[in-house]
Amino acid sequence: MSAASTGGAAAVRGAAAGELRIAVTLGDPRGIGPEVASAALAAHPPSVRFLVFGPTGTRYVAPPSGAVEFRAVGGWSHGDGPAAAGALAAGAIRAAVEAALAGEADALVTAPVDKHAMRLGGSAHAGHTEMLAALTGSPEVAMMMVAERTRLGGPLRVVLATTHLALADVPRALSPALLVGQVRLTARGLRAGWRLPDPRIALCAVNPHASDGGLFGDEEARVFAPALERLLAEGLRVAGPVPADTVFVRALRGEFDAVVAPYHDVGMAAFKTASFGLGVNVTLGLPFPRASPDHGTAIDIAGRGVADPTSMCEAIGLAARLAMRGWEVGGDAA
Repeated sequence: MSAASTGGAAAVRGAAAGELRIAVTLGDPRGIGPEVASAALAAHPPSVRFLVFGPTGTRYVAPPSGAVEFRAVGGWSHGDGPAAAGALAAGAIRAAVEAALAGEADALVTAPVDKHAMRLGGSAHAGHTEMLAALTGSPEVAMMMVAERTRLGGPLRVVLATTHLALADVPRALSPALLVGQVRLTARGLRAGWRLPDPRIALCAVNPHASDGGLFGDEEARVFAPALERLLAEGLRVAGPVPADTVFVRALRGEFDAVVAPYHDVGMAAFKTASFGLGVNVTLGLPFPRASPDHGTAIDIAGRGVADPTSMCEAIGLAARLAMRGWEVGGDAA
């Protein structure tokens, strides 16, 4: 285990012993993050202690419970622009990660950020996942979307092998090593966090009909086949490459415990169609559990009193369960 992950592991051992503490970031101060965080914290049992990180001046309202501590990271004025909002959101993430690595929190829940605003505010990272990996020194991470209940059945768990990339860059980013690493992290996460001793994982193809024997591309033969051979040799239960137009239906019917999707939108389109508002984004590979709601900043409805906190509530609940079960999926993949 790396030096950066030592504090997080110690904190998780504390969580397993019954002392549960969750760090929460408020996200972009222009969006609904402060509102849904307020509602979710007010609805959560007082047995969990929370550390809330964000600027003053947002729509965050501290719940009446004494189990919530607010730690201000800068100040926000509603006349400020996106660059200021992005810088404050990034500052809250850094402060929360420091607290988790120092053993002050057993898990992290992050409200949505605006990636463009983060970049304007000086962040070099494409999003939460990449920033968290850098801050914790985690060599390999995986972005897994989780819905334990869906509108079409369920559960559905989707890992994005590549995350925030232009579609034209995806073929160059895909490699056997990437797929092997993502499947390993997925298997370890399902064993540790979901108590699935022998998880069934599907590799979603990148081309239509899994290329139909090379008619529509060569990634299935050139990238997926060697990855699958290696994973099967390691004893993992992996199927594929399965065409995208059937793999998610099969997962919803219970055939697979998780699907590893080759790029962002093929996985997210299926996931959000089945479970928007009920899903949670979990980062595998960190030294502590991290969860986030499955929606964006929704700046257009912020402050109108119509934001739905359901996904934030789900994120907090799942982060708590993962921390209590023990989190041993950080560090190098086995």
